[in-house]
Amino acid sequence: MAENTQEPKKKLNRDALRRSLKLYSYLKPYWLPFWGGVVLLFLSSAFTLIITRLLGQLAGLGTGVVLPPSPGGIAGATGGGWIPTLDLQSIPSVVAVLFSLLIVQGIISFLRVYLFSYVTENAMKTLRHDTYQKIICMPLQFFNERRVGDLNSRLSSDITLIQETLTWTLAEIIRQLIVIVFGIIMLVSYSPRLTLVMLCSLPVIMVAAVIFGRFIRKLSKETQDKVAESNTIVSETLTGIVNVKSFTNEWFESHRYDSSIAEVRSFAMRGARWRGLFATFIIVFAFGALALVIWQGALLMQSGELPSTLFFTFLLLPGLVAGSIGGIASQLGNVQRSVGSIENVLDILAYETEPVSTHSGKTSLSLSGGITFRDVSFSYRSRPDIDVLKHISFAIKPGQTIAIAGPSGSGKSTLASLVQQFYLPTGGEILFDDKSATSLDLTALRSHMGFVPQEVILFGGSIRENIAYGKPGASEQEIEEAARKANALEFINGFTEKFDTLVGERGIQLSGGQRQRIAIARAVLRNPTILILDEATSSLDSESERLVQHALDQLMLGRTSIVIAHRLSTIRKADLILVLENGELREQGTHESLLAKADGLYKRLSALQRQADPASA
Repeated sequence: MAENTQEPKKKLNRDALRRSLKLYSYLKPYWLPFWGGVVLLFLSSAFTLIITRLLGQLAGLGTGVVLPPSPGGIAGATGGGWIPTLDLQSIPSVVAVLFSLLIVQGIISFLRVYLFSYVTENAMKTLRHDTYQKIICMPLQFFNERRVGDLNSRLSSDITLIQETLTWTLAEIIRQLIVIVFGIIMLVSYSPRLTLVMLCSLPVIMVAAVIFGRFIRKLSKETQDKVAESNTIVSETLTGIVNVKSFTNEWFESHRYDSSIAEVRSFAMRGARWRGLFATFIIVFAFGALALVIWQGALLMQSGELPSTLFFTFLLLPGLVAGSIGGIASQLGNVQRSVGSIENVLDILAYETEPVSTHSGKTSLSLSGGITFRDVSFSYRSRPDIDVLKHISFAIKPGQTIAIAGPSGSGKSTLASLVQQFYLPTGGEILFDDKSATSLDLTALRSHMGFVPQEVILFGGSIRENIAYGKPGASEQEIEEAARKANALEFINGFTEKFDTLVGERGIQLSGGQRQRIAIARAVLRNPTILILDEATSSLDSESERLVQHALDQLMLGRTSIVIAHRLSTIRKADLILVLENGELREQGTHESLLAKADGLYKRLSALQRQADPASA
């Protein structure tokens, strides 16, 4: 059973940020367009402030107030302030300049988005490639300790979140910081008194918005979690609908679902109440603050201390600044989630992989098929105190057929996994052709092996693609010949689309015997030196078993074969039978010699199978 690998929530601290900077190596090849996008981002933010100022001037001109030139400013400037206003005293001229700047702003924004997207898409393509390549090169122990859904999440949701952060979030944070800093500078330069009034009321609204926002987001997440739980009930019920109907538990499942959606409603209504309170607060305080600014601004205009154009700017800029401040709080939350995602991905990239090659090509290793176990012991990393195999020693000559028998849990499948080097022994040594397995190239070694499991899982493509998986790039003639040797050609040709027939997810469109013969055809096409069979006929009907067993007999000819035996009747002709119990090699010999032992374990197992099913032993 896989260990609980749920990761703790990542915190936005210095160490996490430092680790996240490692992602810069993926952006480095695209530094020129990246910094080009940053420059455009600054320009876009500056244009936002200028356009806001012009909108205020346009509103002021609509009041009919004509402003005198501002002494001490740039020639032709009016209105004072940190950004000089062009001496535009007519509405058409302001509108013309405004729309011109909007067009330029639009072009700049397009180029900025395009450059950031170009950088991010290329960087994420490389990151996805590296992460996926890292995952498929992991040792089998890695997959035993993690759920497939979690690994899929690393490639999908985590990298997508990183992509969104690099494309939008960081750019928005920079833009909002520019707007906040220079917006406040502009406001202070226009009217320190009115700025003070605005800044006194703004923090109250912002703090309340952040507090309300966090609480509402928490409630929203809890609601979504409850929705997910209800969806899980639906998924489980529909997947196991045969069991539901067999046990007449429709009432039970209906009650279970009703209880779940009642919780969804409860959490949703709780969230609705808080959202309503938040809306009430915003209406009262936001409009109250706006009324306070307007009141003070009106007094300043009456006294001649504030031109009307600047007053209307004051009605626009605080909203822009406040929105940016509130936006940063939200964006920082996205950054925090992104830091957690980055750490998740970096953890995978830092994991030590198997020394396998990810490039296609012929291997140079020559192997005849001899296998030797010298005092091999093994325990899983998740259970280091339990020895699954204990001091196993035996030798297989090239071309021999060896069978592994024993009670359930005796270590049969683990021994076969050690042959394939899915795990390394914790003690002792495994040799191939008298050479230590650790001294051989792992990809080359495994390329000499073929595996036919008890429960075949096919890929969701066509029959041709599944057979060709044993030898990518195989010709049509080779694929058909492999299918013929596996006794699969007859049923394949019986399909309308023949080799182009889709097998469905995990091969669900085919029967068990058909899936087994596809797997055998795949192994035939691979033409392995060492063949490993995990009793491929134990769950088949008599006719399917006969066809599959005949195909297996043909496949084993001339190659070293290791058969994990559940039905002892299938291993009578083996050159050597290893009998395991509790991880120890209790007996070894031929079928006849093992049955000749009066109190032998093999003889006892054979007798038990004969009692349970006379045809099985």
